[in-house]
Amino acid sequence: MPPPDGSSAKAFPAAAVQRVFLRATLAVSVCSLVAAVALSPLVRAQTPFQAVELLAGTANDGQTAPLVGMPFAMTEWTPETRSTEKKCVAPYYYKDQKITGFRGSHWLSGSCALEYGSVTLMPITGPIEVTADARASSFRHETEKMNPAYYSVVLDRYAETVEMTGSTRTGLLRITFPADKAGSLLIEPNSRPGEGFVEVHPKQREIVGYNPVHRYFRGEGLSAGFSGYFIVRFSAPFTVHGTWCGTQLQSDVDRQMEECSNLGAYASFAPSKTPLLVKVGTSFTSLEEAVHNLDAEQTGWDFTGVEQKTEAAWQKRLNQIEIEGASTEQRRVFYTSLYHALLVPRIASNADGTYNGFAGEGKLHKIANGAYYDDFSMWDTFRALHPLLTILDPDREQEMVQSLVLKGEQGGYLPIFPLFNSYTSAMVGDHSIAVIADAYAKGLTHFDVASAYKLVLQNATTSPPLESYQLGEGRRALASYLKYGYVPLEDDVSDAFHHREQVSRTLEYAYDDSLVAMMAKHLGTPEDAARLYRQSENWRNVIDPETGFARGRHADGSWIEPFDPAKNATYVTEANSWQYTFFVPQNIPGLIQVLGGPEKFIAKLDGLFDRNLYEQGNEPSHHIAYLYDYAGGPAKTQHQIRTLMQSQYHTGPGGLPGNDDAGQMSAWYIFSAMGFYPVTPGSPVYAIGSPLFSKVTIHQSDGHDFVIVANHQNAANEYIQSQQLNNRPLPGFLLQHADIVKGGTLTFDMGSTPLAPKDDH
Repeated sequence: MPPPDGSSAKAFPAAAVQRVFLRATLAVSVCSLVAAVALSPLVRAQTPFQAVELLAGTANDGQTAPLVGMPFAMTEWTPETRSTEKKCVAPYYYKDQKITGFRGSHWLSGSCALEYGSVTLMPITGPIEVTADARASSFRHETEKMNPAYYSVVLDRYAETVEMTGSTRTGLLRITFPADKAGSLLIEPNSRPGEGFVEVHPKQREIVGYNPVHRYFRGEGLSAGFSGYFIVRFSAPFTVHGTWCGTQLQSDVDRQMEECSNLGAYASFAPSKTPLLVKVGTSFTSLEEAVHNLDAEQTGWDFTGVEQKTEAAWQKRLNQIEIEGASTEQRRVFYTSLYHALLVPRIASNADGTYNGFAGEGKLHKIANGAYYDDFSMWDTFRALHPLLTILDPDREQEMVQSLVLKGEQGGYLPIFPLFNSYTSAMVGDHSIAVIADAYAKGLTHFDVASAYKLVLQNATTSPPLESYQLGEGRRALASYLKYGYVPLEDDVSDAFHHREQVSRTLEYAYDDSLVAMMAKHLGTPEDAARLYRQSENWRNVIDPETGFARGRHADGSWIEPFDPAKNATYVTEANSWQYTFFVPQNIPGLIQVLGGPEKFIAKLDGLFDRNLYEQGNEPSHHIAYLYDYAGGPAKTQHQIRTLMQSQYHTGPGGLPGNDDAGQMSAWYIFSAMGFYPVTPGSPVYAIGSPLFSKVTIHQSDGHDFVIVANHQNAANEYIQSQQLNNRPLPGFLLQHADIVKGGTLTFDMGSTPLAPKDDH
């Protein structure tokens, strides 16, 4: 626990180490001392919690921030170096030299989305300056101390130390001003001009307010039907207080709202040697619920207690996966990845279970069990993050699935990419279906399965009325997809945030349709199953048999000219045709056959890698290296996966290969480092890669451990020589989900040379 002066108590001071050593030399023999030191926590590897690097991804394209609070928290707490809620601007960037405040944030970690409903607090001394640039303070990274439950920094301009911790819906700041100076705290709802609200309650030592939330990615600028509400309480009385409108200070004016281009409130405090404590409650439903959330999660002024409770929650989650045989860098990358994978989707319900109805429905609901979740970066996270949660936290994953079902019931259609508790048309595909089907296929059915099936079937077969469609309900270009069996180039898909991308939509819809068909079959509706299985083969309509690549196609059946599969094109999503040719996860044997058989399939995969067309920094590539497994070339999977882990993921602010995309980039690494990956979410099967560590133990919530042992593991030994599941040979290179969750041991013998093809199985 950091002491009140803001210094770190996370490491032992040198003098303390010396005292321990001297006492030990007096008490034990040299041999005993050596043994004691070997077991000492001073020299043991970092714990998973200690290994997390909050600054990883805050440089280059990572788009993360050093977020503090509970796993999947409603509101997370971060230093702010960019005072905006604009698209693609994270709250914090490592290269920035000034801090403009400390934000209660709803940033979609690692994304190119936008902040919403946030509030910023900035402690200062001296004259009240309210604009972000005017109040900003320089800082030095060497004064930053942080972990998932705690952040502190020295603001050089004000010679003050600011510490933060947080819970699920609340935050707590401890501010140490210079003892001889009066301090002030500025509170700014980061609202748009002419919006927002703030009010000072001096007798109660409180400031309250809200920041209205707006839709984006469809219905841009319209109200999302809720606000980010907050209440701020102080441990000391105000000496002076006021508000501002624009840049005009208004002393002793207790309220500002709407008519201001910029608004906020401030309170000042007498000089004191005692740190000022500031706690903040937040809610998406009302000021009253912000108060209730604060009272439920913080009953006193116990900074240490809040931090310790949050640290314990992170310890529990991070300790679920034990790794052995990792280098210091690998250990840090792994546990930082796990931290990033446990931030969103966020809890959007209050402590009492109440939450806003979806898509501006206008009603307040109460979740029956668990929590209601929002902010699903679905095009990204269906691939690995949600499958990871089916192993590590199946109860929470089922709550997330039920949240999707509730959104569909309240809004009318299952959402494609729900953000801000609203429909969007961000990205392509229909992958809420994939998340629902993945849970269902793995026996996780503590959600309304009947309602879920009705919704997934509707999304795959029916479009909503035009007005609703234009606001984001339903699949984009479904009418064209059903008419032609693909989305033709003539349909530019104008009612979407991303226009066109017709080939990617066709391929991804076909995959989603296969999962609806699977559910239909298991739920006893064979007619639906037959129809959706036929739709799931629509991928064949955009694979050009002459070139062997996914290719744009006109309504008359002709193929786009000119054509270069290695170049990005408007008919694929953030990728090229070479990459998207391999997105047929529901029928990999069929794709291998269409592309000319295993040898030609492997050659086409080789061509992708040889031409440097694989891109780990974006999701369409994430499953591709594992496809060698399905064509008799597992050694090539092993080599490529090991190469990607070693070349693309590092420690430090620039350590991620691209946007972390709500934890998907990190989830890929977690699975791959353990030695397997969900190539086809919705199917309870994983492809085997190349385990990075000598031993991994997954402690599952029901008490069953699944252990992966890699004998002779080192950097050179990337190839699997043999594999056993529970002391029996494991044929092929696929692992069943059921074998993981019931517990057991998967053992690999590793070597430096690949097995000959005849020995692969």
